[in-house]
Amino acid sequence: MRLTHWTDYSLRVLMYCAASAQREQPATIGEIAEAHGISRSHLTKIVMTLSGLGLLETTRGRGGGLRLLKPAQSIVLGEVVRQTESDFTLVECFDAAHNTCRLDGHCRLKGALREAMDRYLEVLDGVTLADLVAPMEPAPGVRGGQRVRFVTGLPRPPDGVVRRPRVPAGGESR
Repeated sequence: MRLTHWTDYSLRVLMYCAASAQREQPATIGEIAEAHGISRSHLTKIVMTLSGLGLLETTRGRGGGLRLLKPAQSIVLGEVVRQTESDFTLVECFDAAHNTCRLDGHCRLKGALREAMDRYLEVLDGVTLADLVAPMEPAPGVRGGQRVRFVTGLPRPPDGVVRRPRVPAGGESR
């Protein structure tokens, strides 16, 4: 399954807003467009859709911008994908109105692909927006004190915010 640009950009907007949630100034369409190299006009349409879905609050004018309407931990990735993707027809036989496949009803491809899509969405249903922007664990064997590299396209945390690696259950920090 391949996500459309629309869904990809929708997820980027939501992630950017989640990563910017603690900032005093909300994220703006121009800021996100520049960070990701996306057309402002295209992004405006996506933001309006996300606002209509009840995911974003938009404020116009000076000091305005975009903020999540729900906490990031309550925005489920699977739901966003279902709301922003326009076509889950992986193969012709998924669409009863236009199916001309002569093997329909005589092969198991349709069932296997349906199960794969169901599992794909099931995995996404277990991921929240907060999960996507949470600091990543250091790679195994990497000691503390490593410099944090910020991902291009996501805002930096406010000055003075120190992100410490989580200590695994039952373990100690070195």
